[in-house]
Amino acid sequence: MTAHPRLMSPLTLRGHTLRNRIVFGAHTANMSDDGLPGPRFGGYLLERALGGAAMIVAEPMPIHQTAVLTRGNFRPGTDEVIPHFRKITEPVKEAGAVILQQLYSVGQHADADLSFAPGWGPSGMPSYHDSDGSHAMNEREIEEIIAAHTAAALRCKAGGFQGVEVWAAYHSLLDQFWTPWSNRRDDRWGGSLDNRTRLSRTIIENIRRACGEEFIIGLAISTSDADPVTLKGEALAEVVALHDATGHIDYVTCGAGGYLDFDHLIPTFVHGEKLTAPFTKVLKGLLKHARVTSEAHIRTPGNGEAVIAGGEADLVSIVRGQIADPHLAAKTALGRAEDVRGCISCNQMCWGRRYRDYWISCLINPSAGREFEWGGDRFTRTAAPKRILVVGAGPAGLEAARVAAERGHQVEIVEAAPQVGGQFRLAGLQPRRAQIIDLLDWYERQFAKLQVKVTLNTYMDADDIRARTPDAVILATGSLPDDAFTQRWRPELGRLPGLEHGHVHSPEEVMRREARIGDSVIIYDEGSHWRGNGTAWHLAEQGKQVTLVTPEAFVGKEIARTNADLPLRQRYARLGVRVLTEHDIAEWHGVGATVRNMLTGQTERIAATALVMSTTNRAFDPLSAALADLDTHLIGDAQAPRLAPFAFHEGRKVALSL
Repeated sequence: MTAHPRLMSPLTLRGHTLRNRIVFGAHTANMSDDGLPGPRFGGYLLERALGGAAMIVAEPMPIHQTAVLTRGNFRPGTDEVIPHFRKITEPVKEAGAVILQQLYSVGQHADADLSFAPGWGPSGMPSYHDSDGSHAMNEREIEEIIAAHTAAALRCKAGGFQGVEVWAAYHSLLDQFWTPWSNRRDDRWGGSLDNRTRLSRTIIENIRRACGEEFIIGLAISTSDADPVTLKGEALAEVVALHDATGHIDYVTCGAGGYLDFDHLIPTFVHGEKLTAPFTKVLKGLLKHARVTSEAHIRTPGNGEAVIAGGEADLVSIVRGQIADPHLAAKTALGRAEDVRGCISCNQMCWGRRYRDYWISCLINPSAGREFEWGGDRFTRTAAPKRILVVGAGPAGLEAARVAAERGHQVEIVEAAPQVGGQFRLAGLQPRRAQIIDLLDWYERQFAKLQVKVTLNTYMDADDIRARTPDAVILATGSLPDDAFTQRWRPELGRLPGLEHGHVHSPEEVMRREARIGDSVIIYDEGSHWRGNGTAWHLAEQGKQVTLVTPEAFVGKEIARTNADLPLRQRYARLGVRVLTEHDIAEWHGVGATVRNMLTGQTERIAATALVMSTTNRAFDPLSAALADLDTHLIGDAQAPRLAPFAFHEGRKVALSL
């Protein structure tokens, strides 16, 4: 039934049969309750098991106090976690998935704010996580780390895990020992390849001895070309082959990036897909015992099938793709890959929330992390179907309409524009963001299957809504640009001085091709998100002379949490975009602007044929007051302009309540 036969074929590791080749790989979900696994984490993993994932590698367990990196990490070095893990692992196995846990230490890159301990590394090198130095481990401390790995693995086995994944990726502790730049020791733990791999080989051998022959052991590595000091392909392959020769490791999973090239570690849409497939193909031809898993931007079932069919790996780790759609594997097995809700590689609520030390979620799947409350991505049919009218087909309206229809309500969604998507569709027209358009196409396919009536090119007033006699009305009318273009950091100015000269536009006007820009443009970016920056990139690629002005200290401050800010600035540099940070717009003259240095108060006049003002939008709600007597729900930007995740969240939440 499936068009992905290789991806959906079974595979055996240490006597454990994987029902397909799709792994929900290890990542920090940050979902512990006071250091213990609880219902949030359990529901999150179980949903992916119910959704058909073959193997789940649970959130990394710090093996030692020096390895604690987040508030949501599990408690290291204590048996207290065991009964709580059993409550999670048993349902996952009953749902048909094999479950492992990753064991990790970041070594020299530790976070003392959370561990209250120094980072332990081979040679006392600086931390790239913060500005601290690290402690060069002595012989006793190395033995302590070896014992900690073994003890952690035994706790995993007692907690119901069927194996562990030993973490040596991203220049973590074991990678630090492998890499001559960070391992400057002259004892038996440094120097030769045999010495530099002694720690990892000893850890794996001890785990095998302690946990037995049926226990799966994986090894996590990553490739990085960021700097001459990182291990390159040939050297890394030699390291992995040395471990494979022991016969103790059952698979190797390969990611991309690390502490020296963080933007590759969880790659956003600015990067290509299947980043590690070329290297995993090399490993697959080299290793004699271990299977090979390719990860890093393997986003879709099509990606996975191509990697397996091309002989580039034995397994694929699809993490964000299964955060976005936890039933990706099951849908693919049933020949319904077109129903998979594709990850848009934005990182806003997965890595973006983890960056701020919250538990992770998903921009387009707001149930991620709330499965234990909302029932995951599965919807209970209502016993009392209603006629529901959704006004506005942006993110909030789309999700509200879809979920209401999934629950058995009769739904009509009405949109004033000729296409669904609202401002989100305009974002999809920015460079490299076409995955957003794919998502909107997915909604239209789901509406067709769910028999949602879609009415376009129709503006509704209160009388129009009443004429449809709905049982409930969901108002998702969105927001509009502030027509005064008020700057947050110049509140005393109010309306933009010089606005009457014309040639001032919002990003939405630019992306709708309604603005006459000319050859040169100033973009004032107040939000520091993609609304302004994506528009600037779009215009620069068209050959416009772009000057980006921002009150922030650096460009893309708010997208730094997604790992996309550095690639964005690199593109600006290549495209010749001039950047003025910590500046605002003092006045627009019609043929240029006076900009003000916020630090010194000095001004500069810049010639330009147009000014694009990416300032805070205003909620657009022309209907709720007139419909107060009806069962009316105001959601998304119509309540208050915010980022897209909150629109999707409110759309699903209101539909679940009806």
